Amino acid sequence: MSDPVPEPVFEALSRGGGGAGATAHLRAAQFGKHLLLLRRVVDAARGAGHADADRARDAYDLLAEAQEHAPDRVATVLRHPTVGVWARRTALALAGHRPERPRVSGLAAIAAVAALRGGMDARLEVPLDGPTAPLPSLGRALVGVESRRVGTGRALFETTAGRAVLRTGNGPEVTVPEDPHEDAPGWHALRRLVAEHRGERLTLLLDDQDPDRMPGADLVAHRLGAAELARWRRDLAESWRLLVDHHWTVAAETADTVVTLTPITAPGGRAHTSATARHAFGNLGLSTPPGPTLLALTFAHEVQHAKLTALLDLVELTLPEDGSRFYAPWRPDPRPASGLFQGVYAHLGVAGFWRRHRHTVTGDEAARAHADFAHWRRSTVDAAEALADSGRLTAEGKRFLAATDRTLRAWLAEPVPAPAEEAAEAAARSHRERWHARHG
Repeated sequence: MSDPVPEPVFEALSRGGGGAGATAHLRAAQFGKHLLLLRRVVDAARGAGHADADRARDAYDLLAEAQEHAPDRVATVLRHPTVGVWARRTALALAGHRPERPRVSGLAAIAAVAALRGGMDARLEVPLDGPTAPLPSLGRALVGVESRRVGTGRALFETTAGRAVLRTGNGPEVTVPEDPHEDAPGWHALRRLVAEHRGERLTLLLDDQDPDRMPGADLVAHRLGAAELARWRRDLAESWRLLVDHHWTVAAETADTVVTLTPITAPGGRAHTSATARHAFGNLGLSTPPGPTLLALTFAHEVQHAKLTALLDLVELTLPEDGSRFYAPWRPDPRPASGLFQGVYAHLGVAGFWRRHRHTVTGDEAARAHADFAHWRRSTVDAAEALADSGRLTAEGKRFLAATDRTLRAWLAEPVPAPAEEAAEAAARSHRERWHARHG
């Protein structure tokens, strides 16, 4: 393997796991990607003659100074998922590849947070989003003055001795609280979600407000209230206990990759949905958790997507699209090879979850878990076989998929009760028949 992915990391990931050792490498690569994107915004703004080019350069210089002053604390800001989303969108818009107005001034908000986190004194203008001033990774100040045009309004941000104040001149002055992840007058925080069990701790942020939080998803239109927040915290605590006790690799990878949870809506009357956006590494979108077991399953599923999307920034696993489409046992629509690869890897995580869970429960729940394990191991093996025969894989993709397939086929040898096997076969047959009736 080439230097971007050491052979042991590639091998561990291809088998389906990897643990904190592999995810640490992916996190480091994503951090470097964010740094490159931020620099790209500065250079592209200057090259395009953007009105905020000089402000962006000043913000970048402040950001670099803060990083040198307090590298670990500023790295927390720079790793935040929406930093990468904003930087990519802005760089593409500056290059004419997106129709939206480039939000170059967003770099000032990132620099402001870095200065606050790094304990530096700073004074600069940050952009407004409607009547609020968002500060990535912290929350937003309700300054109460809405700009007439998107990207034109500003608030003055000033931090001294570790405390920050925002003001507009004709709206209320807002002080960022000492703990910025707690609400305060005029301040809507990104609230913490904390779970701890047997000495293992998971700390996430609930992002229900940043404008860049989950590209392409149907976002919940309101900020979660106290009762909703309490439910998310309760289910997270119970699901974390389940992961730590029985799915320790998933627990380690979740703690090392997931930074934020974003509430989204389930389409078409579905009970639950989840999503991972390609360019928002560390953010997981999900609808209201349907209970701790399915929330734990969501982590097992979506962390697989997160690992694979991060790996794809380093290694090409599929060839460029040529219009080919394939049957996926988990989707109603035909999928390209890249989408099928994502599905195989994610459902390896799903099958692995049920493989362990079936031995931790009894009665009807155990019967359902056995059936789910039987269904997803067989369906994922079939999809992997179709992908291997597709002719759409690179050499690295073939090698990766072969190791994934070996893990799945080893699971085929594990016994399950006959009723579970029959239920799995019936579910797979029903899905195939519906799919072929629709697509031929």
